[in-house]
Amino acid sequence: MWKGGARVREDGDAPVLLSIENVSKRFPGVKALDRVSMTVKAGTVHALMGENGAGKSTLMKCLFGIYAKDEGHIYLEGNEIRFRSAREALDSGVAMVHQELNQALKRSVMDNIWLGRYPRMRNLPFVSERKMLADTASIFGELDIRVNPKTIMSSMPVSQRQMVEIAKAVSFHSKVIVFDEPTSSLTETEVEHLFRIIRALRDRGCGIIYISHKMEEILRISDEVTIMRDGQWVATKPAAELTMNEIIRLMVGREMSNRFPPRDSRALEGAVLEAENLSGRYSHLRGVSFKLKKGEILGVAGLDGSGRTELLENLFGSAARGSGSLTKSGRRIHNRSPREAIANGFAMVTEERRATGIMDILTVRENTTISCLRKCRGIGPFLSSRKIAQKTEWSINAMRIKTPKQTTKLRSLSGGNQQKVIFGRWALTEPEIFLLDEPTRGVDVGAKYEIYQLIIQMAREGKSVVMASSEMPELLGICHRILVMSGGRLAGEVDAGRATQEEIMTLAAKYA
Repeated sequence: MWKGGARVREDGDAPVLLSIENVSKRFPGVKALDRVSMTVKAGTVHALMGENGAGKSTLMKCLFGIYAKDEGHIYLEGNEIRFRSAREALDSGVAMVHQELNQALKRSVMDNIWLGRYPRMRNLPFVSERKMLADTASIFGELDIRVNPKTIMSSMPVSQRQMVEIAKAVSFHSKVIVFDEPTSSLTETEVEHLFRIIRALRDRGCGIIYISHKMEEILRISDEVTIMRDGQWVATKPAAELTMNEIIRLMVGREMSNRFPPRDSRALEGAVLEAENLSGRYSHLRGVSFKLKKGEILGVAGLDGSGRTELLENLFGSAARGSGSLTKSGRRIHNRSPREAIANGFAMVTEERRATGIMDILTVRENTTISCLRKCRGIGPFLSSRKIAQKTEWSINAMRIKTPKQTTKLRSLSGGNQQKVIFGRWALTEPEIFLLDEPTRGVDVGAKYEIYQLIIQMAREGKSVVMASSEMPELLGICHRILVMSGGRLAGEVDAGRATQEEIMTLAAKYA
């Protein structure tokens, strides 16, 4: 069908808003996209799924103007587009809410929303703070986001910052909005709020592209699902015709009968770590006591803001302790800093990979061996290139990291492989106690299974693991015991082999 000289195709009752046709993208040593196609209809939610490294993010970056595609065509409302920058995409009505937030944390909420396009005073070259405040409040009211526009970004939790990013996308009056793992840092209540926003945008006629590894969400919110594997299109089907098992089979190219490896049922004896009355100096963590056994996987559950992360940071010395004591293998330790914690045999995988876990402009080799440079010394004060290469190769093989070579920039790897690099980095320090904060956030189902295997294998080798997660199924699936946090306090402890999600949620709400 032709309208005004532009090519507009219709499919059923909903017109095709966005069409991606045979798009390819190459990087040195790898073909990230191989003739991928998908269409997004107006007023629909189109899910995009695939394992880490399948090409989802690369495809969206080609759409958004971050990468220049090598082949293929992209049409928006029938007109061919080739954005040269993200700003050009935004001005044309294509917005993207990124999984890894990139915000001006020292500026206010409204500054972040209107950065680069501040409203001006009439006939004057000055920013109109009044209009900026009013426009922000109007968008927040429309989306039912309860945040003070004058709040400094760094003072808010990740979940609220995510909502601000969504409001920013809406402020561009976008026709197409890409949500990349939007619920990775949200509580169940906040997820429901997000879904209300997405449905409202859909009902306005927006085309929503929804990227997530959480299959329950995909089946709830999506109208259609496109699945990619190894940079290629695999299938596009109505969400109503798909099951979780079918999605997994299409994603990984094989059947996966179990989401979790077999539970480790060894008898555990002897406490390797005893924590007594831990409290934070500047956090709301209060009077937490527990014991960690040798070879145990100890889960930490709780709602957002319950103190899960604060507990791990207290143990690792990255947050100041107000009171309390730690005893490791019968010896009193303090862990007043991460350096001291590492010396005492601790390692920590942090919650926000991009902010505190990786150096994405450096190579896989540099990110891997930064933790063990003393073990890589050669002659005198110089580092041995041979030892660095050997340790990196060990990490790549042990963690099953998919990378073209050791010198590949880490930012070129998928999120799941970046996470494996962090695991490999800490494994090289030979720790006794692993602290894991959301270790599978933003990781696909196949890579999650591999990370679960890594965690279970570490425990079998005698290492002890404290693992905080917002995903109760994975805590119930691989842990021995689960501590439940609520309002900064320990609300209870359950046996992971016998507990239910309802029991954990009841404890999580105890002091909330």
